[in-house]
Parts: sequence; C-alpha cells; structure tokens
Amino acid sequence: MRKLTVSVATLGLAALGIAIPATAHAGPGCNANWNSHGRDGNVRAWDGTDCGGELLGVTAGSDPEWGDAFGPFQGNDVNRASSVMNSGFVGGKDVVAFYWLADYTDTSYGCLLPGEKYVDDLSRNHYTNNVNMNNSIESHTWVTSSACAPGSFIS
Repeated sequence: MRKLTVSVATLGLAALGIAIPATAHAGPGCNANWNSHGRDGNVRAWDGTDCGGELLGVTAGSDPEWGDAFGPFQGNDVNRASSVMNSGFVGGKDVVAFYWLADYTDTSYGCLLPGEKYVDDLSRNHYTNNVNMNNSIESHTWVTSSACAPGSFIS
C-alpha cells in the first residue's frame, strides 16, 4: 500500500509539473539579485542578460534620458540594457515603462509589472512599435498599469 501511495503522489507531482509551465525568467543571476534586494522601491538595469554584467543604474525615480549627464542613468548607459528589474513598491505607480526614445514622448514602450519582478533577457521582448528592446532603452518612468496598452507588458 505504501508503494502505491508513493507512486500516486509521484505521478501527481509529475502531472502538476507538466500542467504548470516553467517561468520564462528563471535566471539564477536575477533570482539572486531579487533575493538580495527584494521590494526596495527601485528599478534596476544591467548591460548583461540574467541581471549580470555592469549595473547601469538603480533609482526609485524616473529618468527621461539615459544618455545625458543627469539622473541615475547617464552617458553610455543609453541603449545598453539587456536585463531589467522592477523592485518598486506595489500600489499606485508601480509599473515601469521603458521607452525606445528619450523624454517619454514616443508611444513606443514596454511595461514591467511589479509582479513580474524582472526580465532576464530583453531580446525576447518588443516595444509597442515592434522594435526589439535589447540594448535600446533610452528612458523610463513609473506609471499605473492602466497607462500601459494591451500587449505592451514585458516578461
């Protein structure tokens, strides 16, 4: 009877594993970064995939131009991000909108929900104008999820 119970339990777990798909962003680097920072109110970006390589910037605020000499992202940070993290506080403006161009004037963006936590490889994602997001972010701002169009959410 014990063997039958163990076999049924094992079969049930195997079926559950098949029924629930693996998360698309399960990189160990991003997981480690998330575990060490948690919900600290910031957005982060790295020049490598899986939250690796050079940390380009960390801020609780917005930055209208990643390539200027002001704000948390500066100079050569522009158009270099390959992974991003939303560890912002939940509620209100808790979604990070990453823009293809500076000053949020363009309608081409991708939104990262707080529950998604991070994107370990931006090459899987596209802005609302269908341009690939990898190495192409010029600005970001905090918005509510209702400010993001359907299909603009990244993961």
